[in-house]
Amino acid sequence: MIDDTPARPQRRSAALLKRRLVDEQRKQLDAMLDWAQTDTTLEEMAAAIVGARRRFIIGATQSFAYASLLALDLSASLANVHLVDGTIIRPIDVLSDVRSSDVLVAFSLHRYRKYTIDIATTFRDAGGSLLVITDAPDAPLATLPGADVVLVPPSGLSFDESPTSMSLVIGLIASLTAASAKGSGRRSAQRDHLGEVLDLYVD
Repeated sequence: MIDDTPARPQRRSAALLKRRLVDEQRKQLDAMLDWAQTDTTLEEMAAAIVGARRRFIIGATQSFAYASLLALDLSASLANVHLVDGTIIRPIDVLSDVRSSDVLVAFSLHRYRKYTIDIATTFRDAGGSLLVITDAPDAPLATLPGADVVLVPPSGLSFDESPTSMSLVIGLIASLTAASAKGSGRRSAQRDHLGEVLDLYVD
């Protein structure tokens, strides 16, 4: 018989740690929901995305994961959504053909990558609309003159400490955009139909 006595304190410690982490995330999420309910920046960002002809989304390292999620969510209801991944959609190709009707959503979280800052700045200077999602009021892109919309969580909240909060913000932007976009319902229905025709999913 194996004596598992030493494992019990470890399990109790793990359970206590999990409870503390869950409580912290719940507080962050509740506070983020309260902020999202009263702040108008989310609606402004969604309106700018809907009003654009082409939508480019960029981020680096961890921010690239968030950029990918937003691009995926937006593409369900909008056309001309492009994730600037550096391979298929390259920054130099985007920057060489910026139009006033284009919008760039730039995710820039600590530590701030020069790659994102330089591309966002050049895009804005070329006449495109710049939408910034960052984590501090003194972040490089938050203080960049000429940004059309800047989304920063209020003091005491952190995207870095609560990735769930960032996922919430992305979901809200995508939902607000879909609700405002003409033809989003038709586009979503067509995607579902094509999924059935191509037999993409397991029932």
